[in-house]
Parts: sequence; structure tokens; C-alpha cells
Amino acid sequence: MSDWTSLWYVWLILLMVFLLLLCGVSASCIKFCCRKKRLPAESFPRHPCDLAVIGIDSDSTAHSTVT
Repeated sequence: MSDWTSLWYVWLILLMVFLLLLCGVSASCIKFCCRKKRLPAESFPRHPCDLAVIGIDSDSTAHSTVT
């Protein structure tokens, strides 16, 4: 069995994983606190939009008029 203190790269990897985890938790907490303190913005009701689609094929009279 090898000595754990001689495996410096294992400690380095563990330290990097711990720091990444700590940064992620800190960022999540900061995001949660900022969202909680921000005043709720008024959302405007969306009005439905009408969309008209006209299909024209090559045998149509509108197509022959345009060309």
C-alpha cells in the first residue's frame, strides 16, 4: 500500500474538486439571495397574435399573375 502523502496529485485533484464545489454553492447562494431581495417586476399580459398563411402553388392564378 502506497503512502498517501507521496501522492501529491491526488490531493491536488481533491483540492480542485472542493474549490469548484465551493464556488458552485457560493454562486447558487448569491443568486438565490439576489433573486429574493429583488422587487417583483410587473409582467404585462400577452395578447394573442393572429398569423395568416397563404399557400400558393404553381397552378394558382395568383402565382401566374405575379410572374
